[in-house]
Amino acid sequence: MTDTGLESGPNANSTTVADFVERNTGYYSAAFKKIQDTTGFAWSWNTMAAVFGPLWGAARGVWGFFWIFLVLELFALVQIGRGLWGELGADQLAKLERALGNIAKRETQAAELLAAGDAAGADAKLKIAENLKKVAARAQEQADLAAAEATTILLIGLAILALVKLLEGLYANVAYEAHYLKWRADQDSQQVGIRTSSTVFGAIMMLAIMPLTLLRFTVRAPDEILANLTGGLVGETIPVTEFPIQREYFSALSRRGDAAFDWAAANFSNTFDGITAAIRWCLDGLEILLLQTPWPVVMLVIVVMAYRLAGPRIAIFTAASLAYLAFMGLWELSMITVALIGAGAMLCILIGVPFGIWFGKSKRAYAVAEPVLDFMQTMPAFVYLIPIIAFFGTGKPPGVLATLIFAMPPVIRLTALGMRGVPDATKEAAIAFGCSRRQLLFNVELPLALPSIMTGINQTILMSLSMVVIASLIGADGLGALILESLQYAAKGQGLLGGLAILLCAMVIDRIAQGSYRRKIGKS
Repeated sequence: MTDTGLESGPNANSTTVADFVERNTGYYSAAFKKIQDTTGFAWSWNTMAAVFGPLWGAARGVWGFFWIFLVLELFALVQIGRGLWGELGADQLAKLERALGNIAKRETQAAELLAAGDAAGADAKLKIAENLKKVAARAQEQADLAAAEATTILLIGLAILALVKLLEGLYANVAYEAHYLKWRADQDSQQVGIRTSSTVFGAIMMLAIMPLTLLRFTVRAPDEILANLTGGLVGETIPVTEFPIQREYFSALSRRGDAAFDWAAANFSNTFDGITAAIRWCLDGLEILLLQTPWPVVMLVIVVMAYRLAGPRIAIFTAASLAYLAFMGLWELSMITVALIGAGAMLCILIGVPFGIWFGKSKRAYAVAEPVLDFMQTMPAFVYLIPIIAFFGTGKPPGVLATLIFAMPPVIRLTALGMRGVPDATKEAAIAFGCSRRQLLFNVELPLALPSIMTGINQTILMSLSMVVIASLIGADGLGALILESLQYAAKGQGLLGGLAILLCAMVIDRIAQGSYRRKIGKS
């Protein structure tokens, strides 16, 4: 039998349990023994836990018990509060007051029109008043029904609270015994006995959570009540749900952010202009190559490239995809999109792969870069457009830069993962045979990390594709602009055909980019 620290007999493991619980050792020794000797759920009652609820869990350090039953008790108390003092029909009563005010206003207007001899206008106002009276009657009826439910809600809340207290009493010893077993395994990581600091912290949490939550869900105007209670410190300038962040703080930080962007744009304009010019030069070269050359020539070259790199099946798929773009009249827009995706993906690979190699070799460098990569990947894509517009303006180069920020993390992460996955024994053997650092990198590490690197390139291409439509919001032309126009005018067919074109462009680029590697893997 597994050693649990509980011996048989009347003095079952009193010393070990005493070291853990410190108080009521006899009670907890018997309770723990009963739980461990019982198959299934052991019926064990803890009166202190049932009376004090979450506070008992905080005092004993059983924080899972504390948070679970704090939420359950709070739910029950909200129902009780709604039944006792909650204004259940408050919304309908407010609607009734507005309706009565409008009725009086319409009747006054009707009297004035009738006195002026405009009988038709007076009749119209009176008809509106009659309709408002029906609305007021329905609001009054619904308010009465809501008020009549107060007793039912109160009884339901009391029943839920009684059930929660029952569960607390029955579950407390089970939870505490599990806490005790964790203490037996690692005595430094678990609280023993009752600690005043834990009790005070639990009480502070309950005082911070329960009153505000009850006020929020049981009264009609919690903000006004808080303002009256605190003299306007809380509740007047901010809603309870936003405490303690005040609108003034938000406005001040926003102004500082605007000033920082303006300062950077003014003082580093030459740098930003240089980056924009370099990207525009790259884009212009790609567009001249893809657009100025007759499209049958471009199509033939791309199909031959697909055949040489990826085989006949990919060549056939490429030819069919390019034929769709040409005969649908989307060739020019597609080539602009290919230039955008190609420039963005190429920059991501040229910058991302060296960084990935560095991060794969240096754990310290990767630890510094990981939060930056997390920020780049998790920040919503539309947010990238704000600094891009502030520093680089609008057009195609800013669209490429937005793509660069959004699509670079996958290739960096997966390259670093591939470099870290190279077995140490393989590297040691290569060094033992006299490989230099350069030979080790290019002849051993990169070939073994290539599957992961190619996966990163694939993900980068797909994420570059996803930025095409978003980049069109800042003036990047191409198929993204076509999709944006379709969204604006609800042109469903046009949007579907444009989306299919974007998909085909991305698939062709991906298949050709990875074709040589896939064929090599297939032969090996």
